[in-house]
Amino acid sequence: MQKPRFFLPLLFACSVLALSLVSSANAQPANTTTLLDDAYATLAQAKHDYHGHRVRAMKQIELALGEAGAKVSGHGHNREPQGTSDAQLKAAEALLQEASPGLSGRALQHVKVALLQIQTALSVR
Repeated sequence: MQKPRFFLPLLFACSVLALSLVSSANAQPANTTTLLDDAYATLAQAKHDYHGHRVRAMKQIELALGEAGAKVSGHGHNREPQGTSDAQLKAAEALLQEASPGLSGRALQHVKVALLQIQTALSVR
């Protein structure tokens, strides 16, 4: 019995698909504490004109790191113009949203409060 012409290309495509699924299943998610620390550093670089909400978000991230058994690394102390500062807050927000699925309990609650503080900061700047 002769195999159809498309058998080998189909077999190859299935093999490639299987390998990519195995690779993506084995891929490690970004380190949650690194994401939190990066979000903290990102907020630390922003300007101080958010009616205290930026600082409150930083405190919540610090508490979340503590719950996860980590500490703030302390990097990120430059100040930036307002537009750049707003972008920094949005970047920190994205990092926290990415870290959220890897958290639970009190650490997750701190991140949720930090996200609310960032959203409020961006609305009052």
